[in-house]
Amino acid sequence: MPQPVLTTDRLLLVPLADRHLDLEIALDADPEVLRFIWGRARSRDEVLASHAQRIALAGRVDGLGYWMAFGTGGAVPGSTPPTREEEGEFVGLMMLPPAHGPDQPDDPTVAELGYRLVRRYWRRGLASEASRVLLRHAFDTVGQRRVIAQTMAVNTGSRGVLRAVGMRHVRTYFPAWDDPLPGTEQGEVEYEMTRGMWEAGRH
Repeated sequence: MPQPVLTTDRLLLVPLADRHLDLEIALDADPEVLRFIWGRARSRDEVLASHAQRIALAGRVDGLGYWMAFGTGGAVPGSTPPTREEEGEFVGLMMLPPAHGPDQPDDPTVAELGYRLVRRYWRRGLASEASRVLLRHAFDTVGQRRVIAQTMAVNTGSRGVLRAVGMRHVRTYFPAWDDPLPGTEQGEVEYEMTRGMWEAGRH
C-alpha cells in the first residue's frame, strides 16, 4: 500500500518526493523552526542527507512516511484545502515514519508522529489538524499498534499539540548529547497513542 494523499479541513497532505527538496531546504533555513531540534538553521547538504533518509524510511512499512502539507487562504479558519499542491501554499512537513532511533525497538507496528511548520503558520491549529488525520491513517488504514512522539521537555508548543490530539505522556528521559541545546537539562519527553486509546476515543 503506497502512501496516500490525505486531506483535512484546511490542508492537502502529499507524500514526500524528490520534487519537494527545495521546500525542505527553505523550511530548515529558519533557525526558529529548528529551535528544539537542531538549534540552528541547516545547510543544503544536511537537508539533502535528511531527505534521503526520509525517503528510505518511507519504504520500510507500507503506508508510513512523510507528507508535505499545502493550504490555501493562509490556511485560516473557513479556508478549504487545495485540490492539487500547485494550487496551495507550502505549510510544512508532516511525519509518520516507522519509529526509529537508538532508543526505539525495530517494531514495524510502531510509528512516530512529528511535524515541522513554516513559521507564519504557527498557532493556527494546523499541526493538530494534520496530526489527527495522520493518527487516523496510522490506526484505521495502516493498522499500527502504537504511535509515539518525542520532543524536548521545554518545547511547550509541541507538547500542547500532542495533548490536544489525545496522546499521553509516558516518560521523561535524559539522553547524552555532544552539543546540548538550551533546556536539555530538563530532558526529553515521549508521548503515545495506543490502538486501545484510539478506539476508546471514538466512543
